[in-house]
Amino acid sequence: MARILDYNGRDADRTVTVASIIALRNSGQQLAQVTAATADESAAAEAAGIEMVVCMGASVAAVRRGSARVFVTAAIDFGGAVTLDELLAAALQALTDGADAVITARRLDCVRRLAEEDIPVMGHLGFVPKKSTLYGGVRAVGKTADEATALWKQFRRLEEAGAFAVECELIPAKVMAEINQRTGMVTISLGSGPDADVLFLFSSDICGESPRKPRHARAYGNLAALYSQVTAERVRALSAFRADVASGRFPDESEVGQIAPAELERFLKSLADG
Repeated sequence: MARILDYNGRDADRTVTVASIIALRNSGQQLAQVTAATADESAAAEAAGIEMVVCMGASVAAVRRGSARVFVTAAIDFGGAVTLDELLAAALQALTDGADAVITARRLDCVRRLAEEDIPVMGHLGFVPKKSTLYGGVRAVGKTADEATALWKQFRRLEEAGAFAVECELIPAKVMAEINQRTGMVTISLGSGPDADVLFLFSSDICGESPRKPRHARAYGNLAALYSQVTAERVRALSAFRADVASGRFPDESEVGQIAPAELERFLKSLADG
């Protein structure tokens, strides 16, 4: 645990810092990262010993309420920020809300602009979901020598732009292993094999919430079954209530307020007297 001053100048403890994450490169020790969107999810991540979470920029405040200690990275590409100044404003807001770093899949000028302000910024290479039409659909990126070479050049340019880390999504494992040996950035593998500094999965996949589990994911729970049970129990309870309303079984004497017979008589007399 490290003591820091957050972006608001307040004392805070963090499981890891940018400096300690960078220092772990090639140490043989790997960190774990998951997604979080709510206070409950970030609290669960901290309780489980997860060091890092990533969330949408708009969710940072809620995620930080759940855990004051996990390292929070804010995705800032989804809040309507278009210009460099708007993106910078979104990044600064995320840091003010409690983020430790930001991630963007925008062009290198965006990464460079954030890095110039000493904002810890991550890039996103390999398969980028919102750009999936450019790849012809959901697929691994770097499966040919030419594509892997082009990908490596992207890594080099991203590092030169000032990114300290990069999310590496759906890159063939052997290609990822070679790149990991050569880049100076912290590598975060999402479906790109074990040779990275941080291993990342979506919480929904880990907990078994998703109807479709990606090939690269592993389910460790079955929340979908529990949610199904909750839905069934909700319907059962509501149906029983409706049936009791229809039959006159609700409410019964124990579920209504009572008035003493003498007080009722006095009330009825007052009504009769006008």
